[in-house]
Amino acid sequence: MVVLSQPTLDDFSLIKTCKPSGNLFTGIPVIDLSAPDAKTLLVEACQEFGFFKVVNHGVCLELMARLEAEAIKFFNLPQSDKDKAGPPSPFGYGNKKIGPNGDVGWIEYLLFSTNPEYISHKTSLSIFQEKPEIFRSAVKEYISKVRDVVCEVLELIADGLKIEPRNMMSKLLRDEKSDSVFRLNHYPPCPELQALSGRNLIGFGEHTDPQIMSAVRSNNTTGLQISLRDGTWVSVPPDHSSFFINVGDSLQVMTNGRFRSVRHRVLADSLKSRVSMIYFGGPPVSEKIRPLSPLMEVGEESLYKEFTWCEYKKSAYKSRLGDNRLGLFEKTAASL
Repeated sequence: MVVLSQPTLDDFSLIKTCKPSGNLFTGIPVIDLSAPDAKTLLVEACQEFGFFKVVNHGVCLELMARLEAEAIKFFNLPQSDKDKAGPPSPFGYGNKKIGPNGDVGWIEYLLFSTNPEYISHKTSLSIFQEKPEIFRSAVKEYISKVRDVVCEVLELIADGLKIEPRNMMSKLLRDEKSDSVFRLNHYPPCPELQALSGRNLIGFGEHTDPQIMSAVRSNNTTGLQISLRDGTWVSVPPDHSSFFINVGDSLQVMTNGRFRSVRHRVLADSLKSRVSMIYFGGPPVSEKIRPLSPLMEVGEESLYKEFTWCEYKKSAYKSRLGDNRLGLFEKTAASL
């Protein structure tokens, strides 16, 4: 079992808690990427939930298991060894602190740029310690394969929305200057708090992802929750062989609100570790984020002020997790 150093009550004092999740939600769309109706189902899922599961994605299960095993080896190191790979600035190892604005969670993580130069330099010296070529190659191969999955999803969505060219969105992630990132998250079990209060620690507080689209793969431990349109929080059934896809804030703007970025959070399990790997597909920093012209009907006004990805990322970095980050970029009714 992977654990942090032995926790004390002081470790819990700043971290929010939540009642244990109830029944698993069975209404999450499951989309077979090889199915003829995949493009239609993807659009419907983005409109209704901003979240869905994809199967028949083509990523080898052995690769997923290999990367998870390497991540566990790292998270199982003594705390002093892990700390050598941090603090994140922004890449590297982080523990409990999430961002610079006071958000905390029952989590430790590794954050990478998807740029190969970053993967192979500073953080690799501390992260990829024992047999570094195995961990490094697993990260690079996984990023490449999952990027392909997300790009395929975006191209199928483009087909469903009748957007041409169909790579209008996916090309932003394939661009050599794409500002995409990759996280390995570890949520240790916390039986101590469960015994004291009957509540779960919040591992990662509620938020939306600022990028275009993100893909999550985890082990078979529960914890991920999404917020439905009515504000109800529901628990996502884990599936270590599939990907869960989130619509991000940037895609919400690019579709002029037709798609909605999904609010989600992670609760720490009281008995089992949760390990997740997330690819966040972002555009180049200079890319202007605005509604896609093929989607705009005659006379339709943009709901958002135009901004670059760099501007939005800086704004999001200054915010708290639960803030409505897009609120600053929404046009008022009077300006439409």
